[in-house]
Amino acid sequence: MKYIGIQQQIAANNRKSVLLLMAFPLLVFSMAYAAFYFLNFDEEGAPDATAIWDLFYPYLPFIGIGVIIWFLIAYFANAKMINAAARSKTLTRKENMRVYNLTENLCMSVGMRMPQLRIIETDALNAFASGINEKTFTVTLTRGIVEKLDDEELEGVIAHELMHIRNNDVRLLIISIVFVGIFSFLVQVAFRSILYGSISGGRKRNNDGKGMIVILVITLVAYLLSMLFKFALSRKREYLADAGAVQMTRNSEGMARALEKISGNHHVDKVKSEDVQQLFIENAPEDTSAGFLGGLGGLFSTHPPIEKRIKVLRQF
Repeated sequence: MKYIGIQQQIAANNRKSVLLLMAFPLLVFSMAYAAFYFLNFDEEGAPDATAIWDLFYPYLPFIGIGVIIWFLIAYFANAKMINAAARSKTLTRKENMRVYNLTENLCMSVGMRMPQLRIIETDALNAFASGINEKTFTVTLTRGIVEKLDDEELEGVIAHELMHIRNNDVRLLIISIVFVGIFSFLVQVAFRSILYGSISGGRKRNNDGKGMIVILVITLVAYLLSMLFKFALSRKREYLADAGAVQMTRNSEGMARALEKISGNHHVDKVKSEDVQQLFIENAPEDTSAGFLGGLGGLFSTHPPIEKRIKVLRQF
């Protein structure tokens, strides 16, 4: 894949961020409207659109305020949440001068501020970048990848993660993760409401349960659509970060060899959060819920096949 240029990619990702900020709230409002629509069916069939709008309109401000509050809390607390979920710790200069030197040299070569460095104590080979601004940008490496890759290979991995930061990929993905989290939360609320209603029993509970089933179906559809959009963005960014890493290091073979070593040795057992797993340099479908989807797993995979990435790198 030909690299299209850092400034063009930053501009494209900024546009996508704006579109995401618009598209996900619209999906929330559409989901809410669909719930009002289907919950008001009667014996005569479809309800009057004007009547549904009159019922829905008063709730618009509350839905909007709820989305904004959720987004702000999750957006600005994401760094602490990711570090906690990854069970990572700060990697000090004294502890590993080699990693610091490689990272500093790469940052100096492109004129970017050096991000924080953190490490996950595991033999697995993986790494990821996170953060929303210069104060929170972080590159996290596993102990395994630091110890098992040579300098050229590790330099390629670090360059890959720095490109995610330079391209604004991390900010774009965090926005998508935050909004997908809203739909995930609503699905869980609907499911638990149905479960609670079925346990409680009673005619009124049964009627309420039918309504919650409608809401569950609507939220599931919205959740799946948001996930498909998020995963499509995630897959594309890996090719671009690989190409950017080659441009930064002038060494495609080092990056290709790193991916070969990472392949099959990347799964970090101690990281249970699929949102954090999505950030890793490699995250195969079988590591997450996408592995249960069979042939559809590719649509729900966060990364392109690592074999294709290696093939592309060796074409540089």
